[in-house]
Amino acid sequence: MTKHHINLSGKTVVITGGSGVLGRSMAMTLAHAGAHVAILSRTESSVQKIVDEIKDAGLNALGVSADVTQKASLEHAKTVINQVFGPCDILINAAGGNSPKATTTDEMFNASAVDNPEATSFFDLDETAINALINLNYTGTLLASQVFMKDMIGREGTSVINISSMSAYAPLTKIPAYSAAKAAVSNLTEWMAVHFAKEGIRVNAIAPGFFSTEQNRTLLWHPDGTPTPRSHKILSQTPMGRFGEPDELSGTLLWLADPKMSGFVTGLVVPVDGGFSAFSGV
Repeated sequence: MTKHHINLSGKTVVITGGSGVLGRSMAMTLAHAGAHVAILSRTESSVQKIVDEIKDAGLNALGVSADVTQKASLEHAKTVINQVFGPCDILINAAGGNSPKATTTDEMFNASAVDNPEATSFFDLDETAINALINLNYTGTLLASQVFMKDMIGREGTSVINISSMSAYAPLTKIPAYSAAKAAVSNLTEWMAVHFAKEGIRVNAIAPGFFSTEQNRTLLWHPDGTPTPRSHKILSQTPMGRFGEPDELSGTLLWLADPKMSGFVTGLVVPVDGGFSAFSGV
């Protein structure tokens, strides 16, 4: 039996949306595996702290400004990365997010919320916010793939890892636009896996369960640090009874990134969710 040790030395990894809690954890994990990590964010300054932490550990990282919804911006970022680290071997599409303007106040339809300035009903969901969510989560994944996968053509050991969501399996209440966008990301993952299979480029996705991040902090926690009703409901449907820790994505990430460990794995969306997707609720 061949013994494996995950070693990504010499590999160039590009992470979009790398300034968040999960993006930072993924960047650190891949850097410690030996990769040259390029972290993309709308503003370079937002990832500089992460880049500095990685460099202080004697590892390789680069922060690059890019907007995943603008192809020209991504093309410019690619030029910078290629000059510093060389062509992209592994692309992590982690840019994404939700918007309060595309979130209903109630889980179930409530007629009293209609035309209530203090509430957001289904009929009040903001068209601009919905379009922005689709653009960020889905189109941003597609555009970044178009730009950086060009580096992968004709080269061995290359792959794309998209970040999907539990809401891709079944839409979560209150967030119809985000759920639809992440379902599209899972579908795109499968499509790209088939389309590029003969080229040897593997395309997979990770679907995180519930992790406490800055993005969902107000959804999960009251200002005094106590859990919200939404938190209680989530945990009641999570068999492991807790939120995930960012580093708990590391094993799945490294497995999918390493062609020696997952060379015959493509088109897979892997839930890392404490059993949430397996629980029927009874």
